[in-house]
Amino acid sequence: MIKMLYSWQWTAALLLLVAVWLPEFTFLPAQIRASSVSWLSALLSLQNSSSSTPNTYSLRWVPAGTEGRIAKVEVSGINEAILQSRVDWKRVLVVYADPESSTNSSDLPPMLGRYDTKSGLLSFEPQFALDPGITYRAEFHPGQLPGEHNRKAHPIVSLFRLPAVRAVPTTIVRQVFPTSQTVPENLLKFYIHFSAPMSRGHIYEHIHLRSYGGLEVELPFLEIDEELWDPTMTRLTLFIDPGRIKRGVRPLEEIGPALEAGRNYSLVIDSELKDAVGNPLQAVFEKYFRVVAADRDPPDPAHWKVQTPRAATRVPLVVTFPEPMDQALAQRAIHVAKSSGDPVEGNVALQDQERQWVFTPADPWSPGAYRLVVPTTLEDLAGNNIGKPFEVDLFEGIQRQLTTPTVKLPFDVR
Repeated sequence: MIKMLYSWQWTAALLLLVAVWLPEFTFLPAQIRASSVSWLSALLSLQNSSSSTPNTYSLRWVPAGTEGRIAKVEVSGINEAILQSRVDWKRVLVVYADPESSTNSSDLPPMLGRYDTKSGLLSFEPQFALDPGITYRAEFHPGQLPGEHNRKAHPIVSLFRLPAVRAVPTTIVRQVFPTSQTVPENLLKFYIHFSAPMSRGHIYEHIHLRSYGGLEVELPFLEIDEELWDPTMTRLTLFIDPGRIKRGVRPLEEIGPALEAGRNYSLVIDSELKDAVGNPLQAVFEKYFRVVAADRDPPDPAHWKVQTPRAATRVPLVVTFPEPMDQALAQRAIHVAKSSGDPVEGNVALQDQERQWVFTPADPWSPGAYRLVVPTTLEDLAGNNIGKPFEVDLFEGIQRQLTTPTVKLPFDVR
């Protein structure tokens, strides 16, 4: 509107100027000529006053850090005194993940992030990395700044979008533990290992337990909001719902066990499960297994067989269990120590479907006395600890047989 006003006013002023000062029009009375000059001066004054306070705010997205999926929003042009004052910046600068299907950003929750007012700029850095293919909308509301009289001023908007990553599936399910083809009816958990980092969320929509013939088992897993990933996001711990395992609890009595002895099952992982860059898995994964009778007996190290190596060699120490053990706990918890208590450095591997623990020393064995140190928290596939059945907390009269935190099995190297 102001631009239209200026356009016709300046045209009229130019014509008036010509009319007043050209010699052909000197017959005009001096009073008219003087008033015309005054009107033209006022018009110029209006133009100068308007251009002296232009809207100089600038809103832009800039990279933050070295990762391509990190960006922040910067606003320039804000008075330094305002930047250093106490302002609710969440009302001034708001950022949304703006799906294409949304027509009103007010319906969306604003993104979480950190505000900063350094180097003469107002900046906002999102708490999480931006996702490719999603449009992000930054809105700067100058009317919310202190001293701004026009509270209805239109916001300044900037859109940002990372290019969508082409879906080239490369991630696979590398291994599922237990690797045994038979598991007890009261199996406690699976460990699912992926070849690359995965994304968090919605895993229970893509992991299924199916009985023979493809029939889906109803709610077999303990669905935890946080999801049990390791720090690398490549290993997922998946618990069978303990309510479907422990005797005397309502889910087991009303719904029945998730697994039944004598039947065949498969653990199915959909290819739609996304990796960390948003690509699906390369293929569907299925693990087939048969269920045998429940195991309610605690592991007993007295029944383990220890195959000792010879001195001056790096031949592995091999410990054989009567049953498969929990893969993650056995690999991490059991260790070898000298009689002095000093640990022996080396590498651990599990073999024979987690029935063998194999330790290869970093240096050749020295002759002398050693001990295998086993925490009593070690579990079998049913979650039974050393000296404590998994169901000990539900039945009176059952006592932990061991009170020490570790069991030590001595052996000699000659």
